[in-house]
Amino acid sequence: MPVDFTATTVLITGASSGIGAAFADALAARGANLVLVARREDRLNELAAELGARHGITATPIAMNLARDEAAAELHDELERRGILVDSLINNAGFGMRGDFVDADHSRVAEMIQLNVSTLVALTHAFLPRLVAAGRGVLVNISSVVAYQPTPHMAAYGASKAFVLSFTEAIAYETRVSGLRVLAVSPGATATEFFEIANADDMAKGRVQSPAQVVTTALRALDRRRTPPSIVSGGTNAVAATLAGVLPRGLVLDASGRLLA
Repeated sequence: MPVDFTATTVLITGASSGIGAAFADALAARGANLVLVARREDRLNELAAELGARHGITATPIAMNLARDEAAAELHDELERRGILVDSLINNAGFGMRGDFVDADHSRVAEMIQLNVSTLVALTHAFLPRLVAAGRGVLVNISSVVAYQPTPHMAAYGASKAFVLSFTEAIAYETRVSGLRVLAVSPGATATEFFEIANADDMAKGRVQSPAQVVTTALRALDRRRTPPSIVSGGTNAVAATLAGVLPRGLVLDASGRLLA
């Protein structure tokens, strides 16, 4: 049965562009009010005004750097102060790094793990009691197809997304009788700012999905009578993830290393 987002409130992180902005557009079209969180205040204000005018919903922009220990608690407290109750949560904020781990800047790696893992866990923990009690919304965590195999040259990023996948599937099981629909979404290459930030523009060549395609795949899964705990977006990506699970681990490691070199 399709999720009824009408007059509910959805919190979306990393909402200023890419998959986050695509979720905002799709959910506003289905009647959801939005809380849009990202660092870029000008883009958030523009997006909130645009979606509010086009869909007749309330979109609240909150400019915040989520790659900090205290960010999740600050966001939760800010929404409580404003009297905004969240029915659904889309944990989309994150970034990647390319290069051998031995050469990586430690502070940048720590910032990535904070955003991709620690803040995602903290936000989930902060809002999950409300989501479970409401029992009508969704919890979506954005993982990646790289979560299904080790990723030489993007070691910490791949590991962070493997965490997100495992964590989300476990939460889906724990909350299975609550009415909350929990889903880990694992896109492959997607036309976002990810590759520029990760210094990996050459990896964006070939078959690349649009953010809207990823969101459409996610919403179709959420609308099923029984939402799966995880999906891979894109047929080729799904095949690659399946093969990574059945082929010898050493072979998968070698292929992944060559691909990402």
